[in-house]
Amino acid sequence: MRFKIKDTKLLKDLIAAVKILETEVTMRVNKGGILIRLMDPSRVAMVDLDITKAVFEEFECKDPLKIGFNLAELDKLLKRSGKDDATTIEFNSSTGKLQITITGKYTRVFTLPTLKASEEEVPTPKITFNSEIKFITDSLKQALEDAQLVSDHVKMTTVEDGLEIDATGDLMTAHAKLDKNSGSLLDVAVKEQSHAVYSLKYVMQIVTVAQVLADIGVLEFSTEMPVKLSFEKDAVIKLTYWVAPRIETE
Repeated sequence: MRFKIKDTKLLKDLIAAVKILETEVTMRVNKGGILIRLMDPSRVAMVDLDITKAVFEEFECKDPLKIGFNLAELDKLLKRSGKDDATTIEFNSSTGKLQITITGKYTRVFTLPTLKASEEEVPTPKITFNSEIKFITDSLKQALEDAQLVSDHVKMTTVEDGLEIDATGDLMTAHAKLDKNSGSLLDVAVKEQSHAVYSLKYVMQIVTVAQVLADIGVLEFSTEMPVKLSFEKDAVIKLTYWVAPRIETE
């Protein structure tokens, strides 16, 4: 397996998108591209990152394989790259290590040990959602930042023309409404009004890292069900998260 990408910043952004949930990952590679799918240790959130080979300047993979490695360690190496540097990552089957070559004004070569690949096949959640919201990423991020001032959880509620964001703390409350008229939402499809409470830690981190990759996202959920947040870049990168709800008690 060997692939080369000119846009090393994009590679670092993709690492950040996964690293918020877990640093030790299993990368599945085949002739079509790369897939990373995992759950965070608490099993509250899940990420699915699908990168097609069109992202890369060069991409070679004769046989499907799974490679485990530490994203945080790879990220440290990539931080040595400049904005115009290209990165090549190659798996050496004889040593069992990844070789990372950063090429720019000069060439740097690093080796990174691999980890035992996970045998667990994390299934994609099969959920029918009652509410689907197409949103401007920055608008949702701003509403979540408001909610974060008063609580560590956020309640999402769909109404006919939009999405309401509420947070309740010991002293304060926060409320925001996103809709098509304000330009914060692009589309609203509600089969049945939905409401659920989610951890702000996860949702805020997701929207923050995704904003770098995509200006627009899709949010899907149903009452007291997981929320699905989907982002796409140039039809060659698909980034999807699921976050479990916090069940409200009276």
